[in-house]
Amino acid sequence: MGEKKRKEVSESVFIFGKKNYKFMFIGIACIALGYILMAGGGSDDPNVFNPEIFSFRRIRLAPMLVLLGFGIQIYAILLNPDKK
Repeated sequence: MGEKKRKEVSESVFIFGKKNYKFMFIGIACIALGYILMAGGGSDDPNVFNPEIFSFRRIRLAPMLVLLGFGIQIYAILLNPDKK
């Protein structure tokens, strides 16, 4: 009798809702895009300097996308899924 009652009480409940996971995937995509934009810019020849490493995309845009992605992740974790 007690075992049956315990099984009824221990239903699996998800901590996050569908909305939380949607925002988490958006945040992960933002972070991944930021890291992709940050990549590259090196030179094949180590004796030749490539000023492309200091472009707007790598210095400003990509880090801001990564920070925005982390902000979205925090929002997704703190979002109340039960609130309508």
